[in-house]
Amino acid sequence: MSPSTPNSTIVAGLYPSEDDLPYEEEVLRAPLNLKNWWHYLIASSAAPFEKRQIIYERALRALPGSFKLWEAYLRERTDSVRHLAVSHSSYEYLNNTFERALITMHRMPRIWTMYLASLTDQRLITRSRRTFDRALRALPVTQHNRIWSSYLKLVSLPGVPVETSLRVYRRYLCFDPLHVEDFIEFLIRSERWQEAADQLASALNDDSFYSVKGKTKHQLWLELCNLLTKHATEISGIKVDAIIRGGIRKFTDAVGRLWTSLGEYYVRRGLYEKARDVFEEGMSTVVTARDFSVIFDAYVQFEQSVLAVKLEAGEETGKKFLEGCWLNDDDDTDLRLARIEKLLDRRAELLNSVLLRQNPHDVEQWHRRVKLFERDLARQASTYVEAVKTVDPAKAVGKPHTLWVGFAKLYEAYNQLESAREVFSKATQAGYSSSDHLAGVWCEWAEMELRCNNFKKAVELMRRATAETKLHKSLRLWSFYADLEESLGTLESARAVYERILDLRIATPQIILNYAFLLEENKYFEDAFRVYERGVRMFKYPHVRDIWVTYLSKFVERYGKSKLERARELFEEAVRQAPAREVKPLFLQYAKLEEDCGLEQEMVVYERAVKAVEDSEKLSVYQICIARAAEISDLSKVRQIYEQVIQSGLPDKDVYSMCLKYAEMEWKLGEIDRVRKIFTFASNYCDPGSQMEWIDFEMHHGNEDTFREMLRINCSIKPSFFTQVNKLEKEQNVNNNNNNKEEIELLPDDDGEEGEDIGVAQKTVPDAVFGELVKRKERETKEEDVGKLVGALQRIKRQRKQ
Repeated sequence: MSPSTPNSTIVAGLYPSEDDLPYEEEVLRAPLNLKNWWHYLIASSAAPFEKRQIIYERALRALPGSFKLWEAYLRERTDSVRHLAVSHSSYEYLNNTFERALITMHRMPRIWTMYLASLTDQRLITRSRRTFDRALRALPVTQHNRIWSSYLKLVSLPGVPVETSLRVYRRYLCFDPLHVEDFIEFLIRSERWQEAADQLASALNDDSFYSVKGKTKHQLWLELCNLLTKHATEISGIKVDAIIRGGIRKFTDAVGRLWTSLGEYYVRRGLYEKARDVFEEGMSTVVTARDFSVIFDAYVQFEQSVLAVKLEAGEETGKKFLEGCWLNDDDDTDLRLARIEKLLDRRAELLNSVLLRQNPHDVEQWHRRVKLFERDLARQASTYVEAVKTVDPAKAVGKPHTLWVGFAKLYEAYNQLESAREVFSKATQAGYSSSDHLAGVWCEWAEMELRCNNFKKAVELMRRATAETKLHKSLRLWSFYADLEESLGTLESARAVYERILDLRIATPQIILNYAFLLEENKYFEDAFRVYERGVRMFKYPHVRDIWVTYLSKFVERYGKSKLERARELFEEAVRQAPAREVKPLFLQYAKLEEDCGLEQEMVVYERAVKAVEDSEKLSVYQICIARAAEISDLSKVRQIYEQVIQSGLPDKDVYSMCLKYAEMEWKLGEIDRVRKIFTFASNYCDPGSQMEWIDFEMHHGNEDTFREMLRINCSIKPSFFTQVNKLEKEQNVNNNNNNKEEIELLPDDDGEEGEDIGVAQKTVPDAVFGELVKRKERETKEEDVGKLVGALQRIKRQRKQ
């Protein structure tokens, strides 16, 4: 029994034992000393709680204002009843103990929190609420935050009346207004949509409000819109349209979602036509394809849902009075289907409008918009009119003159030439940022006149265009003008145009060639050659290459041997101006001229060509020179050229290949000694192990002495050859190491012995171990070498005997 009950008796086992007598003496001697009571409690920590409870009661009767004793006593008492059901009578004794403690401990927040937590666990809602109120009245305001956290948990428990929770939350907001988000979440959980929307709207309207949960104004705005749209019929007194439109103007990254929310709001309110207006307005104002897709998909889904509801309602409706009468016909299913089809057909046009709102100066998007109305002349014309009025040439992305050209071609396609000419006339007056755009308009206008067989009109247009100050140096216009005069005009008018182009110094190599061809077709050869002369003076390499080649070929074709000296002067001038990489075809053409004339200067030209061309072209020129010398049966000249080639400093592989060809020629002529000298010289430029041609030659025409001499030469050359190969490999490895940026640098040793060579002691293996194997290996190697040598000599002797 608890000592707090009247007429209670104490069990014998709860009296102090012999071990407790010293502590009893201390507390009796000094009952107001807290330390004596505390030591007594520690010493009896192993005793049952009933005994310790008596000690606590005695101590608190002597020291009722000790917080330490009350806290320890209440904590132990709470733990002792934790395993019991909340309906057990011990909980009532516990609550009475807390009440007795609060008589003196009403200023201690920890005692209050322990008591409130116990009441909350017992689910005593009313008593807990009243106790929370007492705690708030008893404690100072600075300590209320320790009470409110537990108070809010209490009112959030299931079973607590919503009105009670609302009143508690409203009081809490008076204490800490920053936690309005918790209140809003509670209202949403309690399905108090109206008050939740009011609180969220007032928080957003407060400029000083900031979210303690880290939410941005954007997130809170989206939550409000979501709340307003999903519970449109349950919320009133709030200007939903104005709120959402304000969010659309403020938060540009969620425009599509907000428009969709506004449309959904009107759908839930049953205002379907208003919802359609909102969706249409949204699609006509957004500037990103993503937002457009969100609104369009929501719009289509809305129309499909309306149609589905209509179809279901039609199936469920039975026979009506006056069925079949026109007064009773309210079936608008076909209208709803047509509306959906029309919406889907308009998607491309609406998306194009969005892209044009992003950049109204995008020329390509305007052309795509015109293609959308391919079968509607009026829509196409109105689109072109809007495009040319909207696009600023200075800001245009693309070529703005193509809009005018497409507009004119539209009228041309419908045989409205006067309207097309009027469009071109206005196009020539537009302020383009580039003169090439204006030139394109004039050229397209002239091409239209050509398609309509108005040739004089086309020429007149080109004459007008080239007379303008802004276009007087437009190469595109002058080239087109020259083509027109060459095709439709006279020779004199065409020449005047070409001369004007040359005077303005805007000609290209192709224009020079075209002018010269025109004069040649009309038998003005000297005038054509003068044009070539002007061209070669006007341009440099590589642009002048085609002019020189054409000029020289035409001159030689025209005069041949009759003006040989003039032709030579032209060739000399051409090869003098040409760089090394461009001079080869000119020299070959020069040599062909000397060949056709039958003069001896041909080989001189080839020799000059060898010196003038690049190193990579020298071998091919030498080969052409040798072939030509062989054709004229000049053996001494061929030998001289071969000697010059192999001593000209070409790469080793090229020298070796020419030596083989030289030796092959001498072999056919029967010059055995000369062939052997050539092979001896060629051995310096190849791998000694790959001279199969020399070995084959000695097999047919040599003897034992010449074969030994060949082997001796190869053996003497082999070390130097591999030394050069190793040197090249080392240089390549050094270059590779220099290119490697991630080398590992070794730190020097502290004793300074980094550069010293470390010798490794080697011990000679006795011959008795591997001596016999080593001798056998050496003997086999010698036999193989002798066998190879003797075998070759024997093969030579057998061939002679045969």
